[in-house]
Amino acid sequence: MALEPVALTVTEITRRIKHSLESSFSSVVVQGEISNFKRHTSGHIYFTLKDDAAQMSAVVWRSRAPMLSFQPEDGMKVVVTGRVTVYEVRGTYQLDVSSIRPIGIGELQMAFEYLKRKLASEGLFDPEHKKRLPEYPERIGIVTSPTGAALHDMLNILRRRFPAVEVILRPTLVQGSDAADDIEAAIRELNEVGGIDVIIVGRGGGSIEDLWAFNAERVARAIFNSGVPIVSAVGHEIDFTIADFVADLRAPTPSAAAELVVRDRAAILANVRDNWYTIHEAMIAMLSNRKEHVRNLLRSYSFNRPIDLLRQHSQHVDELDRNLSSVVSHRLALLKSSSRSLYHRITALNPGLVLRRGYAMVLREGDIISSARRLHSNDEIEIKFNDGVVPSKVS
Repeated sequence: MALEPVALTVTEITRRIKHSLESSFSSVVVQGEISNFKRHTSGHIYFTLKDDAAQMSAVVWRSRAPMLSFQPEDGMKVVVTGRVTVYEVRGTYQLDVSSIRPIGIGELQMAFEYLKRKLASEGLFDPEHKKRLPEYPERIGIVTSPTGAALHDMLNILRRRFPAVEVILRPTLVQGSDAADDIEAAIRELNEVGGIDVIIVGRGGGSIEDLWAFNAERVARAIFNSGVPIVSAVGHEIDFTIADFVADLRAPTPSAAAELVVRDRAAILANVRDNWYTIHEAMIAMLSNRKEHVRNLLRSYSFNRPIDLLRQHSQHVDELDRNLSSVVSHRLALLKSSSRSLYHRITALNPGLVLRRGYAMVLREGDIISSARRLHSNDEIEIKFNDGVVPSKVS
C-alpha cells in the first residue's frame, strides 16, 4: 500500500519558495518601465516594473526613499538594483529596490533637473558655503579611476607645476551602479586621513549615462559635508553634473583642476625674483637718501662751527642780563623819585649808619644784647663798632 505524500501547509511551501528565491536572487539589476507608481502615506513607494512581455511588483522602503536622485514617474525607463523577496501574506514575489537610475536622455535629464531643484532649495549650491582653496597646498587628494587618462593627465600637470606637492590617490569606480557609493566613501575616507588640503573629484569625458554617478544625491551630500575643499572635475568643459554645482570649485576638465589647485613653480620663482629686485632697489634708494642727508649735515655751518654757535648763544645771554639790570635800575629809580621820604626812613633804620655816629652794639654769641639785665658775670661778649669788633668779658 503506497504511502500518502506528506502535505505541506501553505505557509510551509511559501517559506520554501521564499528561501529559494531570495537566496538565488539576492542581488539583481533589472531594466524596465515604471507603471502604477504610488507613494504611500507611510512613506513607502510602490510601483510595477514591466517590459513588453512581463511585469513584476517593486517596493522602495521609506528609509531608502529620500536617497532617490530623481522623481520617478509612470512611463519612465529605469535600471533598478535590488533583491527578489516574497510577500508571504499574498504569496507574491516583488523586487526590494535599493537604487533606481533612469535610462534614456529624456529620463536622465528629468532626473537631473529634479535633483538640481531639490538641492538648490536646501542651499547646497549657495556661495556662502563654498570653502576657499589653499594658495599653497602641500597634500592633494584625488578621487578617480586608477586606470583612466584623467589621472595620468593630472599627475603630469601637478609634477610639472609644483613637484613638491604630495598626492594621495583614492581609486574609485567612476561609472556603473556601484560608482556613487564608492565615490561617497572615497570622499569620507580622505577627510578622515587628515592633513589633506584639497580634494579633486572627477573623471574624463563620456555620455550622460557614463557620468551619472556624479549626479547621485549621496555624492552631492558627501561633497557638501566635506571639511576639505573639493574641486569637481567631471567630463569635458560642456559637461555639467550635480557635483559641479555643490563643489567648492568647478573645473572644466581634470587637467584644468590640476592647474587650478597648484600655482606654477616657475611663476612663483619669477614673482620672488621680482619682489627681491623691487625691495633691493628700494633699499638702495633709501640708503642713497640717507647718505645725502648725512653729507648735508657734515657740510652745514652748525656742524662745522659749533664753538661760534656757542659763543653767539653766550653773547645773547649777556645781552639779556644787561637788559634785565637796566630794567631793574630803571624801576628802582622810579621808585626813589616817587617815594623820597620813604627811602630816607628806610635808610635811617640802617644799623650801619647808626654805628657811624659813634654808637656800638653788644653781641653775645651773635645775638644783639639790648638790656644789661641779660648779661651775667664772666659772659663773653663782642662789642661791635663801625670799624670793627672788640671781644670782651663781663666782670
